[in-house]
Amino acid sequence: MDIIRLIAAILLPPLGVFLQVGLTGHFWLNILLTILGYIPGVIHAVWIIARR
Repeated sequence: MDIIRLIAAILLPPLGVFLQVGLTGHFWLNILLTILGYIPGVIHAVWIIARR
């Protein structure tokens, strides 16, 4: 399942975070980071998935 989350995190970062933690603050932060720049959103999403 982690492979699916990582692929989702690379293609659409908020989806990867949502699959990992649901609708929490991390999800909304990732949406903000993705809007501000795609790369920060990807880094945050991969960090969230790898951390848990």
